[in-house]
Amino acid sequence: MNKKTQGFRIYFALIMALLIFAVLISFTQKDRTYYTKTQLAQDIKDGEVSEIVLHPNAGNKTGTVEVSFKAGGKKNLYVTDLEDIEKTLEETDVELFVEDIPRDSWFLSYVLPILIVLIVGVFLFVIMTAQSNASAGQNSRMMNFGKSRARIYQGDSNKITLKDVAGLKEEKNELEEIVEFLKDPGKFIKVGARIPKGVLLEGPPGTGKTLLAKAIAGEADVPFFSISGSDFVEMFVGVGASRVRDLFAEAKRNSPCIVFIDEIDAVARRRGTGMGGGHDEREQTLNQLLVEMDGFGENSGIIVMAATNRVDILDPAILRPGRFDRKIVVGVPDVGGREEILAIHAKNKPLAEDVNLKDIAQTTAGFTGADLENLLNESAITAAKNDRAFITQDDIKRSFVKVGIGTEKRSRIISDKEKKITAYHEAGHAILFHVLPDVGPVYSVSIIPTGLAAGYTMPLPTKDEMFITRSHMLQHIMVSLGGRIAEDIIFHEITTGASSDIKQATKEARRMVTRYGMSKNIGVICYEDDDDEVFIGRDLAHSKTMSEAVMGEIDREVKAIIDECYSRAEEIITEHISVLHACAELLLEKEKITREEFEALFEV
Repeated sequence: MNKKTQGFRIYFALIMALLIFAVLISFTQKDRTYYTKTQLAQDIKDGEVSEIVLHPNAGNKTGTVEVSFKAGGKKNLYVTDLEDIEKTLEETDVELFVEDIPRDSWFLSYVLPILIVLIVGVFLFVIMTAQSNASAGQNSRMMNFGKSRARIYQGDSNKITLKDVAGLKEEKNELEEIVEFLKDPGKFIKVGARIPKGVLLEGPPGTGKTLLAKAIAGEADVPFFSISGSDFVEMFVGVGASRVRDLFAEAKRNSPCIVFIDEIDAVARRRGTGMGGGHDEREQTLNQLLVEMDGFGENSGIIVMAATNRVDILDPAILRPGRFDRKIVVGVPDVGGREEILAIHAKNKPLAEDVNLKDIAQTTAGFTGADLENLLNESAITAAKNDRAFITQDDIKRSFVKVGIGTEKRSRIISDKEKKITAYHEAGHAILFHVLPDVGPVYSVSIIPTGLAAGYTMPLPTKDEMFITRSHMLQHIMVSLGGRIAEDIIFHEITTGASSDIKQATKEARRMVTRYGMSKNIGVICYEDDDDEVFIGRDLAHSKTMSEAVMGEIDREVKAIIDECYSRAEEIITEHISVLHACAELLLEKEKITREEFEALFEV
């Protein structure tokens, strides 16, 4: 039920209640017991009447006779000639009393009719106003298309500060300079410094770019305008540019201030990408944004912050100094940063004594801040499902698998043959993870269906890596092929279960050849360009970066890498064939084994 319908019903109910009240009052005025004049005369003759009270109406002709009896009780009689009653009582000893002439109720005579008319008038006025507002609202929404949709935060409306941001020490130091300038600009102006007009936060998803912006809003004692890049774009040409103008006009009225545009790649993609031409709505919006950030006019006191994880597709004009002077890369946290992030997210969560945040930080290499928050949240959900008031280390381990691989589906029915194939498949992966020096060790091995996979082998990265060597990439390819090799060795048959592994290995080998220059025959040349996608980086009609002969050479080089890795991985698995059988048998028995149980197989 909407608010208009609810208001209509309230007014209707109020009017009906007043009408019912008036009717009840009119009935109570007539709620008396009457008897006939003949009965009165007979009661007087019999001597049963003790006294009579006359209640005359206006004019003293008509009225009500109230008869009191000696035996007790009263009765009323309405007569049209009170003088006749008085004459009748002159010859009797019945006491006669005459009351004053009653006056009509002022409420019923004057107030109630006026009140009813007013209520009906108000009711009609409300209905007509609601209808006019509905039609006016539609018109106002049409007129407000060009208005900015930015939300403004000021004062205590934002509770997040830089103390709530962990693992981004250098990034916070750079942004603290912005806050310091807004609080004390004179210190910078005195030495001729110009504060950056724009700050671009770039990095992978989940690393804390938007959180940093919220923290700056909480730290800076100035208005903070927040808007998403997609809020500028509409199907009507010119609306986005109008919203940009309105946003910066509002920011100028509230300067000094900060304007934050989240996911700016939605509106600031490189121009000339697509089929819209110069009349494309997104390009008009971008042009207006460029002018507002650093055009002919002055925007003193306005600092523009933006966040994106696709800085490669942004227009070069918006990245130049004077618009986004400072670019801050917000990357994946290291082990120290992960421990700090875990400490913040665990602040309001009861942890058991066996939980060690340092160990968790060491085993979550590659996790972003969002991943770590999700890990602890899933752990808390697991603890609550088990009716415990605290989180244990086992809860975190289970959530680690759930977040990294997926939910285990123990209820899925699998035949013994498929279980055996899966066991040898995962054992092949696990052996290579353990033997090869740069890709292990193994965290857990399972043949329980998880997600779309029949099982999984989960490695445990022990260190953060800034770059990957050629031998490391080759080992990744060998591990990917381990399951397929184990199936071929044991069953002399291959299945479709290794399709995703083969796809991953092929991608890795192709990147080695076309992107990283790790091929001896192709040389140190990059043949893979991210900007060759239509509508992202270049025009529709773009030239190829390689000839047909080079493409064929790349295919041959990729195949040579895959064949080499397959051969080396097959030798390692064959060398450890006893461990392969032992691991598969243990998996068939327990369905899931830990790192300690797996590594013990090599000691036998």
